[in-house]
Amino acid sequence: MPEPCSPRYGIYYTPAREHPLTVAAISWLGRDAFQADATRDARPEAGGLITSEPRRYGFHATLKAPFRLREDTSVEELEQALGRFAASRPPCPIGPFKIDLFGDFFALVPASPIPTLRGFAAQTVEEFDRFRAPMDGDDLERRMSRQVDEVETTNLITWGYPYVLGLFRFHMTLTDRVPRDGREAMRARLEGRFEPYLSEDYHIDAMSLFVQEHRSADFVVRSQFALKTGAALKSVV
Repeated sequence: MPEPCSPRYGIYYTPAREHPLTVAAISWLGRDAFQADATRDARPEAGGLITSEPRRYGFHATLKAPFRLREDTSVEELEQALGRFAASRPPCPIGPFKIDLFGDFFALVPASPIPTLRGFAAQTVEEFDRFRAPMDGDDLERRMSRQVDEVETTNLITWGYPYVLGLFRFHMTLTDRVPRDGREAMRARLEGRFEPYLSEDYHIDAMSLFVQEHRSADFVVRSQFALKTGAALKSVV
């Protein structure tokens, strides 16, 4: 089993680095996940205490949650498989976004339900689980320490993450947890900041492989693959 300090890899969606939504999110969070050598010196527009968690992960929507690689495989094999997977599938519709409360934090979510998103994410989870090492005891204990029901527990043990398949909800996190008495003001602030970018007809047109080199490191984009072409769009690390 891989050591706990070994890298973790997540398969995510994020718009292109130069897309106006990505540019706005980088400014809001104060970190650019496309820059492998980015530091935390940038001043987040939102304020560091508001965005500490999404800042660490980078602007993204999770398709397959972070995992360590099995000992009998490599990141190069993972990237080759991801390229083939992307090449075989057309872009998946998302549609326009809206700002919404997701549990206790705010996120960008599809303005209307898109059933194909759940199917696309399920295919991703299932296809790439062969690369995932079993969760170590610390990871499993950390996850189980949070309140999870029977279905979430089954997903966690089977797929390494509780919110997959029928429990998947597409979202792009913008804040940490927001107290109830601050939510109205935060919603207004977010809508004012991101409103110019919400009405576009978005698609998952590329899949990104993010890497976290060690437990305390930020996630960065290692590579991107365009859907239906499988072309490597970016190699950062």
